[in-house]
Amino acid sequence: MVQFHIQTDSEIPASTQLFNQIRFAIASRQFPPGHRLPSTRQLAMQTGLHRNTISKVYRQLEETGLVEAQAGSGIYVKAQGDEEGARINSPVLKQYPEAYKLVKRSLDELLKEGCSLSEARELFLTEIDWRLRCSARVLVTAPTNDIGAGKLMVREIEQALQIPVQLVPLEELEQVLDQAHSGTVVTSRYFIGTAEAIAAPKSARVIPIDIYDYADEIKVIAAMPQDSCVGLVSISDGILRAAEVIIHSVRGEELLVMTAQVSDSQKVNAIVRSARKIICDKASCTVVKDAVQAARGDIIRPPEVICCESYIGDKSINLLKRELGLS
Repeated sequence: MVQFHIQTDSEIPASTQLFNQIRFAIASRQFPPGHRLPSTRQLAMQTGLHRNTISKVYRQLEETGLVEAQAGSGIYVKAQGDEEGARINSPVLKQYPEAYKLVKRSLDELLKEGCSLSEARELFLTEIDWRLRCSARVLVTAPTNDIGAGKLMVREIEQALQIPVQLVPLEELEQVLDQAHSGTVVTSRYFIGTAEAIAAPKSARVIPIDIYDYADEIKVIAAMPQDSCVGLVSISDGILRAAEVIIHSVRGEELLVMTAQVSDSQKVNAIVRSARKIICDKASCTVVKDAVQAARGDIIRPPEVICCESYIGDKSINLLKRELGLS
């Protein structure tokens, strides 16, 4: 008799664990076509799960086409042919046909290396379980001297993914990971080497993100008249330094560039009174616009405020969704 084991301390819901284990028993022919599945009472006694939970799992198996209910008799594994049809008609398979081929190739390689199907399953599930555990705690890290970049990452990740995120200075990352059993560290590619060196020994994974390319803002800079003044305002001093270098590479000495962190109201006000255009991150936009409004009585032509919509690139946001199991 096939034994099912439910890990009560796992991040994976018990119903999902049971669903996967029964599905594997069917795929590996431990439950061959026509086999009658254990009754909900039998499985409840074996696994400790409530019978309603087991009934829910059986309904899910029936919806995927792996089993069928026969009135007054029980739940049976569908005969050959039906199984293949259910696999072919899987919505996940249809959505990711190339990814499915990759899974098949990976499984074939494992079998060539001498793994059994059961061992291959354990390898896949162990990796998936680990990633799910890591995803339960997301840490964004950046150096203390550029913690503003970290604040931008936290702001946009929380808004895009609707999950809580903890900001940790890179210098404190090792200490924080020592107190956690697992976690996912998110950081800019600029800091990836240091973050990986700290996280790897701590059983934490690191996901690097790419920042927004600012192509639209660079076009604005390229089109500005010579000797104009452009203002840059951000919560991150590091971003300001990088932006200043980029502008210089595009326009050389043709433009006057003024920068200010949003917390420095004196510099922000000076930019408002001098700049023709002000480019700022979303976290600074309200402060800049309020400063412009407050200075309207003192300046002839208020500057145009250009608020950058994002700091993290769309591809990186989508990658985070997949890596954290949110899509």
